[in-house]
Amino acid sequence: MRKTLIALLAIYLALVVWVVLWKAHLPFIGRDDMREIKLVPFVSGDGYGSSAPEELLVNLLLFVPLGIYLGALGVRYAALLVVGVSIALEIAQFGLATGSSDLTDVIVNTAGGLIGLGLFMLLRPRLPVLLWVLGAANVLALLAIAVYTRSFPAMPLGGGVVIQSFVTF
Repeated sequence: MRKTLIALLAIYLALVVWVVLWKAHLPFIGRDDMREIKLVPFVSGDGYGSSAPEELLVNLLLFVPLGIYLGALGVRYAALLVVGVSIALEIAQFGLATGSSDLTDVIVNTAGGLIGLGLFMLLRPRLPVLLWVLGAANVLALLAIAVYTRSFPAMPLGGGVVIQSFVTF
């Protein structure tokens, strides 16, 4: 069962990285003018708006499985690992210039992971059902992405080069 959990976690993490860093586009490295950083959470400032409520909800829900997986795997210091994954993704966004690096995202992502850890604690007696749900969620996420693989708006690269993605939302 541990190998299955690790495989599901790897699939989940690959999806999270793809969605967070590249918004389900083809992977790319952005231009310097695409780099943004926002260190004041939940408010607009420095030319950047506050996060939309829908975006906050998606970020929260996106990280709930991370907490469940880490709890099911018995990872020590799982809460710190959730924070670390969230910070690492925000640093990667800044380094790759693929989106706004936002302290709000770190807070909301961490909250989602902690909710996942709490759900795991509550549902631990039903672990086989929980694992089935996580596996089904991974499959559904892959299918949902596959459904949208048609024509996503082109993403600009440096030097005026534009690539066309294969996923639409």
